[in-house]
Amino acid sequence: MNRRILRVRRTARVWRLMARNGFRFVGHRGRRLVSRDDRREHLDSQFLIRTSEDVARELGNMKGALMKFGQLLSFIMEALPPEAQRALATLQSDAPPMAPEAADAVLLAELGAPARKVFLDWTAKPIAAASVGQVHRAVTRDGRDVAVKVQYPGVGDAIETDLDNAEGLYRLLGAFALKGLDTRALVDELRARMREELDYRLEAANQREFATRFAGHPFVRIPGVDTATSTARVLTTEWIDGLSFGEFLETASPTARQRAGESIWRFTQYAVNKLRAFNGDPHPGNYRFAHDGGVTFLDFGLVKRWTADEWERLQPSLEAIVIHRDPERLLAAMEAVGFLSTGHGLAADVVFEYVSTPYTPYLTDRFQFTRDFVKDAMATIIDVKGPHASVIERLNMPPSFVILDRVVWGVSAILGKLEVEAPWRAMMLEYIQGSAAATPMGEAERSWAGK
Repeated sequence: MNRRILRVRRTARVWRLMARNGFRFVGHRGRRLVSRDDRREHLDSQFLIRTSEDVARELGNMKGALMKFGQLLSFIMEALPPEAQRALATLQSDAPPMAPEAADAVLLAELGAPARKVFLDWTAKPIAAASVGQVHRAVTRDGRDVAVKVQYPGVGDAIETDLDNAEGLYRLLGAFALKGLDTRALVDELRARMREELDYRLEAANQREFATRFAGHPFVRIPGVDTATSTARVLTTEWIDGLSFGEFLETASPTARQRAGESIWRFTQYAVNKLRAFNGDPHPGNYRFAHDGGVTFLDFGLVKRWTADEWERLQPSLEAIVIHRDPERLLAAMEAVGFLSTGHGLAADVVFEYVSTPYTPYLTDRFQFTRDFVKDAMATIIDVKGPHASVIERLNMPPSFVILDRVVWGVSAILGKLEVEAPWRAMMLEYIQGSAAATPMGEAERSWAGK
């Protein structure tokens, strides 16, 4: 399809979605005004549920970058009612699939034969469908159980269209709040990462690299890649049995939750601080859980790699918060890296109070992640008319920080749902200062790393 036509169609669908829910909001406000106080909370909940169902249905069918944005909303927006969160959660792994014939056509084009010729056994109905491709279960000719990810035809054009639209949204946002935001640089960073995600050969290389780096790790498991049946649009990996995040939440003991949460957190910190390369897509659909809290890590399509210069520029701001807890040091570091321009006139304490909000768990000796923490922290960050409005107005986000910020919020949201409590500050200092291990899992990882 002509990209211009595709852009018009996808843009129209987004605007129809916005208009539909705009009218729904007007109707909701009218009903709310004439209702008793004890009915208003119910009306608010029903409005959010219907809106979330509509968004999930529309973005699920659209695939691409917009669906990925919906995935992010689905697990960090703790202010939504449980029913609304469940509706959006379908975007994590249960989006509407493409027709079996379309999937077979991709395999024919990529591997030279239809699925049932390539594999000994093939499940035509996908076991998961997400933003870029869908996953089928299969058995290789030599009898190995595998997961086969097949890319949606035309999804590359859809993503380019979405990112063009996203640039307009960033400009609109910048006009009202983030006036210092370099929207073009941000969109270029997102576009580069998502273009990489479209090439499954890169994802296969990423996954093989992470599997090698974490080989023998005491609590991180990464499936192997079947190179013979992996191409630019087909990725075949070892099949992993396990629970989805929702299933794990319903059945896991506190001990299993603790193990799972610390595993996810430590995997992220080791990758960021030791490997300088990390998975930038930490939504719950990218994990499989064992009953005891063991975690298998999936999907390495969106991997951010720090250059030495990028890390050296960002590290002082993070250390000013976590290590030093020093507002003046943070202000100087943020000016140096471009978070704030010189002459901004902001007080160091006000900047620190705002910027450190997502890092609250690392400012105290012990902290329990909760859904309320994530909800309140997010409310603080997006409150453009609140006490930190002057900071928000002047704040810029260096492009190299975009994906890391997404990981910070994504992991926090997962830990909040798991309600994990730990000495996070001491654990963080293990990775950035080489401090002594603060937990048994930290000791196990240190023993493995020193092998």
